[in-house]
Amino acid sequence: MTAQDEAPATGVRRGRKPGPGSTRQAVLDAARARFARDGFAGTTIRRIAADAGVDASQVMQFFRSKDDLFAAVMAVPASALERFETAFEGPDEHLGERVVRAYLSAWEGSAEESEPLMAMLRGAVGNENACVQLREFIQSRLLHGAGGGGDAMLRAGLAAAMLVGIVTGRRIIGVPVLVAADTEQIVATVGPAIQQVLAGTAPTG
Repeated sequence: MTAQDEAPATGVRRGRKPGPGSTRQAVLDAARARFARDGFAGTTIRRIAADAGVDASQVMQFFRSKDDLFAAVMAVPASALERFETAFEGPDEHLGERVVRAYLSAWEGSAEESEPLMAMLRGAVGNENACVQLREFIQSRLLHGAGGGGDAMLRAGLAAAMLVGIVTGRRIIGVPVLVAADTEQIVATVGPAIQQVLAGTAPTG
């Protein structure tokens, strides 16, 4: 049985076939959403093909394996990176709130920004590449703004762990009280703690 035979018939588009460029983008879009929703282990080439409306063999023409496709999906758009860059601009007394707000807006905002990040987070459970990518992405963003110093790595790591825990609780575990919480409520509650961890100072004003 070929990969084409194995691909589900449902969801396959009929009529005029799209060009290679649009087909590849359709596969990437479908894979990004599927990895973000189901994680690396729970995603299959056949499911991605069905979501994209193509044959499984077409997916393999563009990407040699699920690992290669996953690597392509994890490319974080520049707009998400910019959120972290600009979070450290402005008065120091509101640093924590800005970082938490930027973090949540990237992870819980538009699909273009949030799905690659969620794919990393879900994939980190069973994929070493995703684990490394996620760790380096979060830590580098925080370290970039937190500045140097002997304990900068520790402070950034602690802040990252807190923020990852919040997103995990809201988006993966689905803790009811966290899911129901308003974003600004989380910012106001967690912001002072993140600021103290990153800058070593309590917020004022």
